[in-house]
Amino acid sequence: MALEMKPVCERCATALGPDAEAFICSYECTFCPDCTSVMKHVCPNCGGVLVARPPRHSDLNADE
Repeated sequence: MALEMKPVCERCATALGPDAEAFICSYECTFCPDCTSVMKHVCPNCGGVLVARPPRHSDLNADE
């Protein structure tokens, strides 16, 4: 089961590409680093902790 790589910050709508630094909660709410800092790493939707989202590199499945 892969993460849903949401393309924008849910708070400020900043674009977040697959390789961009972003933060997610356990429900995959997604935020940019600036908003995450302002929110003190707490998801405003569920109250969960925001952690670094792993990057998804576009060439990951190139050899398959």
